[in-house]
Amino acid sequence: MDCIFCKIVEGSIPSKKVYENEHVLAFHDIQPAAPVHILIIPKKHIATMNDVEPGDWGLIGEIHRAAQHIARQEGVADSGYRLINNCGKDGGQVVYHIHYHLLAGEKLGSLVGK
Repeated sequence: MDCIFCKIVEGSIPSKKVYENEHVLAFHDIQPAAPVHILIIPKKHIATMNDVEPGDWGLIGEIHRAAQHIARQEGVADSGYRLINNCGKDGGQVVYHIHYHLLAGEKLGSLVGK
C-alpha cells in the first residue's frame, strides 16, 4: 500500500507528533491553513468516512477524544477550534486515509450560509 499516512504511522516518514496512543496519531500539518493545524489519524488504514464499519466506531470516538486532549494541550480548547473530516473527491479529500484537521489559533470564518 502506498499511503503516506500509513508510512507516517510506521515511522518511515517523519512527522512532528503532538499526540499518540495505541490507536491514534496526531501531528502538525506540513501546509498549515491556520496557526494551529494538526492532523489526527487512526493507525488503522480506513480510506474514507464511508469505509468506517460498525467495529470502527470506537476508533472514531478515540479520534474525538484525542481532539479534545490536543485542543487543551495546544491552549485552544476555551477559545475554540474546528474539527474537519473531508470525505471523497468532492468533499475535498486528498489523502485516502481517514483523517481530521484540527484548526485553531485565530478566529475562523463561518462555513454556514456560504
